[in-house]
Amino acid sequence: MSTSVLDSPRTTARPPLRPARLRPRDVVKVGSVGLRTRPLRAFLSALGIAIGIAAMVAVVGISASSQAGLDRTLAALGTNLLTASPGSTMTGETAQLPDSAEEMAARIGPVTSVSAIGKLPGAKVYRSSKIPEVETGGLSAYAARTDLRATTGAALASGTWLNAATGRYPAVVLGATAAERLGIGRATPDTQVLIGDRLFTVVGILAPAELAPELDTAALIGWPAATSELGFDGHATTLYVRAEDADVAGVQAVLGATANPSAPNEVDVSRPSDALAAKKAAGEAFTGLLLGLGAVALLVGGVGVANTMVISVLERRAEIGLRRSLGATRGQIRTQFLAESLLLSALGGLGGALLGVAVTGGYAVYQGWPVTVPLWAGVGGVLATLVIGALAGLYPAVRASRLAPTEALAGR
Repeated sequence: MSTSVLDSPRTTARPPLRPARLRPRDVVKVGSVGLRTRPLRAFLSALGIAIGIAAMVAVVGISASSQAGLDRTLAALGTNLLTASPGSTMTGETAQLPDSAEEMAARIGPVTSVSAIGKLPGAKVYRSSKIPEVETGGLSAYAARTDLRATTGAALASGTWLNAATGRYPAVVLGATAAERLGIGRATPDTQVLIGDRLFTVVGILAPAELAPELDTAALIGWPAATSELGFDGHATTLYVRAEDADVAGVQAVLGATANPSAPNEVDVSRPSDALAAKKAAGEAFTGLLLGLGAVALLVGGVGVANTMVISVLERRAEIGLRRSLGATRGQIRTQFLAESLLLSALGGLGGALLGVAVTGGYAVYQGWPVTVPLWAGVGGVLATLVIGALAGLYPAVRASRLAPTEALAGR
């Protein structure tokens, strides 16, 4: 007798349920929910970040643009200009350059050109004889060689420069500041100024002289006219020397002894381009200060983001509980709020970087500088905001992920 064996039904083991993974697009979508539902709060929080980044980018950009402007100026004017002027004697009196100083300086091999000015201490400059004597305006009169403009690189804003003909007659070229203080906008044949007790016709006006700022407040008269009209003694008070670029340091070392062999210690030798570089270096201290202020503003913006995220967690407890009840894991909740913080910071960082570039561009154009914004400033600023956003959103994200579903739904 055969028997049938009834096989008992086999049960198939089901794999454990695993929560669906959030794709990057989904992370961005759920992370932007809080920003879209509370746009004003998100804007104000991002604004704090943007102000800090804009300040830092603008400070770096303006500094870089200023440096580029200085480099362009020096490239146009040259860094091979040296000046020699009288120093002090052993007794503390003002020294005097010998009459042969120009000729001796020109004998230095690498020197390409030499020019000079001589101050007229007793000759004050006035717009007319009606001006009180005490109101000199800080202007000085100088005898000038006809090759002065070519040697110093000074440009004319109006009129003409002194030449062999006008240098013998009462003609004067005014520096940019001197013309402004005297109220003279253009050089015309009927424009005259009073120098000493003589009227001089203004034949030209200089543009600002970057490498020879003393010319800005000067009234420049031809060497022969200064001698015949104002009793000039013929001693130069400043020599301007151009040298070959590769030999500037060597010429600077011997210029004092060459100009005044009997008393080289009584000659002050300088390089005007060094003064411009020093002026730029002094401005870097303020750049560091402003960067510090920008960092403080950035920190304040990070605190604002953290505050916004903490409040967002408190206000969205019901949402967090519902998502947990539907199967969202703690990691997904944490990712959601961390993504929201990063998005908020990224918006502020990008907006601040663009604002910083715009401020830099506007200020550089106003100053006449090339617009220069280092790439690292913008990229570094945005990366800094992401780091701050991650730190600011880390605690609220962890706190949100630790809420139990029942606790969150109960609103406790």
